[in-house]
This record gives sequence, C-alpha cells and structure tokens, in this order.
Amino acid sequence: MAHDVQDFQHDVIEASREHPVLVDFWAPWCGPCQQLGPVLEKLDQEADAWSLVKVNTDENPDVARRYGIRGIPAVKLFHDGNVIGEFTGALPEHAVRNWLDEHLPSESKSRLEEAQDALQQGDTEAAEQLLWPVLDDNPDDPEVKVLLAQALAFRDPTRANALADEADIADPELRQVREAVQTVARLIALGDHPGELPEAPVRDTYLAGIRALGDADYDTALDHFIDVVQQNRDYDDDGARKACVALFTLLGNEHPATQEYRRTFDMALY
Repeated sequence: MAHDVQDFQHDVIEASREHPVLVDFWAPWCGPCQQLGPVLEKLDQEADAWSLVKVNTDENPDVARRYGIRGIPAVKLFHDGNVIGEFTGALPEHAVRNWLDEHLPSESKSRLEEAQDALQQGDTEAAEQLLWPVLDDNPDDPEVKVLLAQALAFRDPTRANALADEADIADPELRQVREAVQTVARLIALGDHPGELPEAPVRDTYLAGIRALGDADYDTALDHFIDVVQQNRDYDDDGARKACVALFTLLGNEHPATQEYRRTFDMALY
C-alpha cells in the first residue's frame, strides 16, 4: 500500500533490500503529478512484488536534490539500495505497466544476466544450466532462445540451430549470434556429408577445418579456415570467412583462439 515517506533511508533504501520500491516524487501543485499519482497507486494495489513510496518534493527538498530531481513527476525504482530504473512525466497506465515489466527484477532476469556473464567467460555449460529454466518460464522470448543456442552451438548444434531458427530477433548483436549458430550447425552437418562440398584444391583443407570444429579444436579449425580464405575466398559461398566470423562471435573476444587468430584472419581478408 502506498505511503508518504517518513524516513527515506528506512522506507526506501533499506526496504529496497527486501523488495523493489517505486518512489513517486511529486508536489500538490503539480498537475501532471495528479494524473500519474492515481495510476501508480492503482498498480501498487495490484502488486505484491514491489511497494510504492510517495515523496513530496516541497516537504523533502534535500532528498529531491540528492537524487537530481529537476522536473516532476519523477519516478525512480530502487532495488538493493540502488536506482535501477526511472522516468519523468505523466505516462499513461499501459506505458507504466510496460516500463515496470521491463525494469522490475525477477529470477528469470537474474538468471539471464548470469548466463550472459557465463557466455562471456566461455562457460557454456553453466550458461546452459541457467537458461533452460528461463526458457521454460519464457518460451517465446527470442533473446533467451538465441543465448541458449549460443550455449549449445558446439555441443548440440542441431538443437542450437532449431532454437536459432525460432528466434525472430531485432537486436543486431543477437542477430549476429543467431547467424553464427546457424553457420556452425551447417558446417558440422557438412562434416557428416562431405560429398556435398564442391571439388576444388582447397576442399580437403576446408573439410579438415570443419572436422576440427566438430572436435572442438578451435585453433586447428581457424588455422585451416584462414588458409582457405587466403587461397580461395569464394569457396563454398565465402564459407571459410563466415566460419571464422562465427567462431569469433561464439567464442568471444577473450577466448585464447580468438586472440590468437583474429589478427591473422583480418590480414587474410586484404
């Protein structure tokens, strides 16, 4: 239930360590505040995951100054003592609901962030374990599908490719990850059907790179693919270049293979 702030440290900062606290900075003379206030109070009555605290800026100028309030209404969401989201102005109810959905912390969001960190560290097993429950809770979320596909790309490329194909994603970085998963899945499948590759002097080198990729020998795979790029860039529809880009994308910038071969690859393109 919404209440006026009595002690900001207790009512907001300390309380936010138990659950998120939405703070409405307002004043009685502010017309837009009178529009937004009832919306926030209505949503607060429906909510059990967060609470609403109202701060009259006329009565609490020090608090308003501390948090840089220059225009009202101003809304800030606190969690673990920190501001994790904010907006200014009288948004309509549907917009506030969308904003809350985006910014309120949840177990799924926490798992997703942990999985992203695990992927950056190259710990695909930990990422996979974190992401399956998130996918169960959010079966239509394209970001979750792409990240899980990234975690599975080398261990289970068929499943990874299926997840990537299902993900209709707009974010350019995630689109690149999706394409990398699809590229790796295609290459590993080609390793089982080498007869589909056209005859050319670089064919055996390209196939050796594909087989090394299937064995998770990324250094050898990149070495062979870069060799193909240098000899015949057009082979398999620029396949060797796409393979290198896919590996760098999925392994990440900090992976030893990326650091070892990225410069050589860049030089091979010119």
